[in-house]
Amino acid sequence: MKTYGRRAVSTTLFAGVTLVLLIIAAAGFYLYATKATTTSTMTETSYSTITSTIPGQGSTTTVTVTSTSISVSTIKLLKSGGFMQGNITTFGYTQNFVCSPSVTAFISNGEATNASKVTTCLVGAGNKSAVPGAFPVFVLVPAYAGLSIFGVPQLGATSQGYPTFNGQTIVTQCGAGGTMAACPDHPTFLYSPVFTLVEQHLGIKNGIFGLPEGVLPTPAHDHVVGFTTDQSIPWYVVAVLVFDPNIMPDPITGQCTKVVNSNLTNPTGNCLTSFDALTRAMNTKTTATAMANATQNNPIYDTLGGVSTQVLIPGVTIISENSPANTNLFIFFNVTPENPLS
Repeated sequence: MKTYGRRAVSTTLFAGVTLVLLIIAAAGFYLYATKATTTSTMTETSYSTITSTIPGQGSTTTVTVTSTSISVSTIKLLKSGGFMQGNITTFGYTQNFVCSPSVTAFISNGEATNASKVTTCLVGAGNKSAVPGAFPVFVLVPAYAGLSIFGVPQLGATSQGYPTFNGQTIVTQCGAGGTMAACPDHPTFLYSPVFTLVEQHLGIKNGIFGLPEGVLPTPAHDHVVGFTTDQSIPWYVVAVLVFDPNIMPDPITGQCTKVVNSNLTNPTGNCLTSFDALTRAMNTKTTATAMANATQNNPIYDTLGGVSTQVLIPGVTIISENSPANTNLFIFFNVTPENPLS
C-alpha cells in the first residue's frame, strides 16, 4: 500500500479545526439531515436496449439497462452541466445511481464495514465492468479549495453547497452532496481511505459529522465526457483532484481564469473541458499548485505530501474511453450538445 507523506499540524490550526468540528457535530450536520427534497413521479420501469457509437472510434456498443420513465415536468429538474471536447453539454439524469461492487469487495476491514452502513459508494477503487456497457465520466473536484469542497459552511463552503477559494465562490456543475446545489441521482455520502488519511492528518480519529471514519459528503464537482448521446447510458465515475485553480472551468462559460501566479507561459492553457486537456494537465508540473495549496495550508494537499502536477487522478495513467475506474459509482444520464442554462 502506498504511504502518503504527512506534515505536522500547528497547534493553532488543530485547535481551530477542532472547534469547527465541535460546532458541526452540534449543529452543522443538521443542514444535511433536514434538507428539503423534491419528489419525482415515477410512471413505469422497463428494460430497453441502447446502442451508442463513439465518434472517431468506429465502434458500436449495445447494452440492455433498466430505465425508469419520468414525467416531462420532472425531467426538466433532473439536469446538470458537463463538458465535452471544449463545449458545454447538458446531462439528463434518468435513474438513481448504482455503487457496485460493494465497498467491502475492495476493502475488508472494520472501517470499511462501518462505512458501508452509511454509504455503498467508494472512492479509491472500482470495477468499470460492474455495470455492462458503461463509459467514463471524469469528475473534476476542486481539491485546491480544501475542506470547503464538502459543502459545509463552517468549513468554508457557501450556504448553497459550493466551495470557496481565497474568499471567492467556486460555482461547480454539482454542489456538495446533501446541499441545495447537489445534482440529482448522486450519492449524498462517499467513503474513501483518502478521506480517512485527511481526517487523521488533522488529528480526527473517529469520523466527523457523526459519520463513520472516512465517510464525507460527496464533494462539489464538474464533469467531462468524451461524446454525446441522446440515449441514457451508464457512466462510471473517475475522480480527478484538481490542484491548479487556473484550469478549473467556469460551468456557465467553459472558460478558465488565472487565479494564482504560475510559471507556465499560458496558465489557463489546460482548461479542463476535454480529454486532451485532462491528459496534458496530469503531466504538467507548475508552481501554481504550491502557490494555491501550500500557502493555504490545504489539508488535502498536505496529506498527499504535496502535488506538483495540475491534477492528480489516482490509479489512472491514460485518459480515454478505456480508462480504469477509481470509484465504484455508476450514474445514468444522456448527454446533449446544449447549455443547461439556455
